[in-house]
Amino acid sequence: MMLFDALELQKSDNLLRRFEEIHNYLYANDGLSPEQALEEMIKLLFLKIADERAGGRHFAITDDEWGSLLATNKAEGLQERIGVLFDLVKQDFRDIFDASDKIKLSLTALGWAVRTLQPISLLDSSGDAKGLAFQKFLANRDKAGRGQFFTPEPVIDFCVNMIQPKPDEIILDPACGSGGFLLSALRHVQRTHPDVSAQEYIAQNLVGFDINTGIVRIAKMKLLLEANSGKGNEGGGVNIICTNSLETPVQSLIESSSPVVQKRGGFDIILANPPFGTTGKITNRQLLAEYELGRKWTQHDGAFHRSAEIVNGQVTEVLFVERCLALLRTGGRMAIVLPNGHFENSSLGYLRSYIRHHAEVLAVVNLPQETFIPFGTGVKTSLLFLEKRQHSAHSDHHIFFGKITKIGYHGNKNATPTYRKNTKGDTLKNADNTPIVDEDCSSIALSYHRFQEGLPPQESNVFTLPPATLNGRFDYDFYAPENRSLIERLQNRNAVRIAEIADIVREKSPKLAEPNATLEYIELSDINTHSFEIINATQYAVHELPSRASYQIQTGDILTAVAGNSIGTHNHATALVLPEHDGCICTNGFRVLRNPSIDPYYLLYFLKTDLFLRQVMMMRTGAAIPSVSDTDFANILVYLPENSVIASIGERIRKAFELREAARREVESITLSL
Repeated sequence: MMLFDALELQKSDNLLRRFEEIHNYLYANDGLSPEQALEEMIKLLFLKIADERAGGRHFAITDDEWGSLLATNKAEGLQERIGVLFDLVKQDFRDIFDASDKIKLSLTALGWAVRTLQPISLLDSSGDAKGLAFQKFLANRDKAGRGQFFTPEPVIDFCVNMIQPKPDEIILDPACGSGGFLLSALRHVQRTHPDVSAQEYIAQNLVGFDINTGIVRIAKMKLLLEANSGKGNEGGGVNIICTNSLETPVQSLIESSSPVVQKRGGFDIILANPPFGTTGKITNRQLLAEYELGRKWTQHDGAFHRSAEIVNGQVTEVLFVERCLALLRTGGRMAIVLPNGHFENSSLGYLRSYIRHHAEVLAVVNLPQETFIPFGTGVKTSLLFLEKRQHSAHSDHHIFFGKITKIGYHGNKNATPTYRKNTKGDTLKNADNTPIVDEDCSSIALSYHRFQEGLPPQESNVFTLPPATLNGRFDYDFYAPENRSLIERLQNRNAVRIAEIADIVREKSPKLAEPNATLEYIELSDINTHSFEIINATQYAVHELPSRASYQIQTGDILTAVAGNSIGTHNHATALVLPEHDGCICTNGFRVLRNPSIDPYYLLYFLKTDLFLRQVMMMRTGAAIPSVSDTDFANILVYLPENSVIASIGERIRKAFELREAARREVESITLSL
């Protein structure tokens, strides 16, 4: 086999441009899809690193060979060298390459790619250059093809900043995707402990599991480039393992990591963003039976109790919560990304009870709506930080709550960065002339570290609570001081529950049992949110009605929304039912208030006040489509001032309706003739 002993490899600070050139060439000239081009690109990078680590010069093509290849489309020497290298790679990385795997490139494309990469030393190029190359190149392509594996970099770095890993702690990401959490942990440790060897830390302290072979290849490649290490065993000292974290037994996962983890009884730190949003439910009953959270739970005697009955299906992230806690050692810390519904929904109260039984809640941090929109889902999320504890151990240590309002990028498909500006609209810059990203992640993390030192929070979007304050929910908005203060003020003013002053219609209309009947149907969008009016009703045959068609309304009823993104905002839909809509059917996105014991026009007015809307915003749950449960809606407090004030407000609202009706009649009386 030909050796290129005289070839001197050079560092490169422009790997991104080289990667882009090669990927685009493969895509354009070999008829590959972007994803296929990426797969072949990853194979080439493994070959290149294997050659550098072995000290050889086999990943190369001479000028004569290149000229002959272009002229004859033959390159036997190149094929032989690459074939031997790929055999070595498949042997060293048996968990991510099959023995039957092949380089699926034309000889011309292979020769061109080798010729482009051969003078560069990937291992010796600067860490910044390699980090940029993967962040901008591989991560972007990973995001486009497998969005569920991608976690935004600001979220990754924030979690690591909050957890503050130490050099002797072993970190696991059980759904590691392209390795973002692990790389961020490495860089944090290198910043705080400059003497730490990247090679040793990657080999001894970082572990990742993922179910997807292609994505594991990317994660291993990233860490290999960071390690700059000599040849190791089974993956070259990079502990990224292709396995299903939910199906593989806990003990097997621990044994596959390191003896230290076995000795400690689990991992010191777990960082996880389990797949959610589009993954569906796990329905394998044999797998569900292995999980406590794979069974049905009941609530009685003030507590949740696990039954023996297996659920029909469970979302992936719920099982990941249990699996992460099982993999964590006692005293270990954990950060996990979860949809907001897991912090709020009454149907998931058993999950939060399970968490509190097995761990101490350290912090809850709410993320802005746009966080995951560029990466494939609009699901609103929060971050949960836990410390595993023994069942008998209890702590009165306060829980930290924070709300990130600026993530540093727009919620568009490209996650366009946002930068701080001065009063003139000019972009502010750092001392090195780089724009300052507009984010508040760093200030929230700093406030958390101050809190850990016993100092009070200074930011308005941060507060702390004793654990006994939690009533089953974990969400920021429910416990926000301004919301708790509002409830206290209302209670002190003897406000009454909405269920005490009006009947809440709960039964479906009997007309819906007549399939051939024709009905008028009212949706949330049929309300003028500024004037309390129903402005439209659509005629349907009963069998054509959407399944959400529910309640028959009558004159004098009040409709108010309990579902949709607008609830709790100033676009919250509320309306008075007038005679022309008597007998219509409305969606179950409304609750119908009937027979109020107070002035109906005052009640109508109250449902548009901040006193009501802030309670709805506080009570609403759900990560995708927010809603308010019947129990929470019934418990919303209505402020009742003096009777004279109620009468005065009610009269003004009634008069407003009369004026609108008079205006309508006036317009209708106008005629125009030729």
